[in-house]
Amino acid sequence: MSLQMMIAIRAHDYGGPEQLVLEPIPRPEPKAGEVLVRILAAGVNPLDWKMRAGLTKAWQPLTFPWTPGLDGAGIIAGVGSGTMMFQPGQAVFGFVPGAYAEYGVTSADNLAPKPQSLTFEQAASLPVGALTAWGAVMDAAEVQSGQRVLVQGAAGGVGVMAVQLARWKGAHVLGTSSASNLDFLRFLGVEQAIDYQATPFEQVVHDVDAVIDTVGGEVIDRSLKVLRPDGVLVSIAGQVRPDKAKALGLRVVTGGRASPEHLHQITELIESKQIRAVVGPVFPLAQAGRAQAQSETRHGRGRIVLHIAEE
Repeated sequence: MSLQMMIAIRAHDYGGPEQLVLEPIPRPEPKAGEVLVRILAAGVNPLDWKMRAGLTKAWQPLTFPWTPGLDGAGIIAGVGSGTMMFQPGQAVFGFVPGAYAEYGVTSADNLAPKPQSLTFEQAASLPVGALTAWGAVMDAAEVQSGQRVLVQGAAGGVGVMAVQLARWKGAHVLGTSSASNLDFLRFLGVEQAIDYQATPFEQVVHDVDAVIDTVGGEVIDRSLKVLRPDGVLVSIAGQVRPDKAKALGLRVVTGGRASPEHLHQITELIESKQIRAVVGPVFPLAQAGRAQAQSETRHGRGRIVLHIAEE
């Protein structure tokens, strides 16, 4: 029996965006508990290019050839034995390993029905950003109504979701971004939008209950200065120094991604217009290298997305 083929982006070694090439490969088949997704759009996450560049190989080495991609949206094209959650033809979104491809296989538990009000590009922008923000805002920081929350890197793929989830919880949200995104942050409900290039945030922010950090680096230590006693710093972009925080009477947590089951709650918030998907630049699959290069600049608004196919 001849193999069914598909087009996918693959890298054959660590390196720059030029390592990403479009080539035909065999189409995967779902095993028990899995589904085959015809991927129409895929999110481009910072972790994608960090893995390609070898920045994570010490603890997450790649096996080459490797197809990047963590999340996507598409249509169920097949189901493995014993899989009852989805049927062929159903529109879904969620975690799809190797999503830079025409088809991908994933556990049925990693997916949820696509929000009807969203395009496939909008849906593909959500899973990693929304669930990482959920883990930071809801689980780690346990944001409560009336609290003051600072989101570092508030216009990025995780930041825009952290802002909206904190707002949904009733918090007063402050956020940092470049000057070009300040009005956008205000549109999302940020009460104090700060141009990090013009003003050191610690000069204008004081006594917040929580900091959600998506930037990392020296921003982490600087963020400790703006917390009130017993405040919490949650970073999804770097390791936090617990000894320094403890000496200041503060809590620090390295944020983690919430489980895919929360995609159903994300869908409810999307459909009730409590939060919105924010799509950045959209590239065709063949330009995945350009898309990752754009992500590496760390500037932009929302999640970069790859358009793979029409419905």
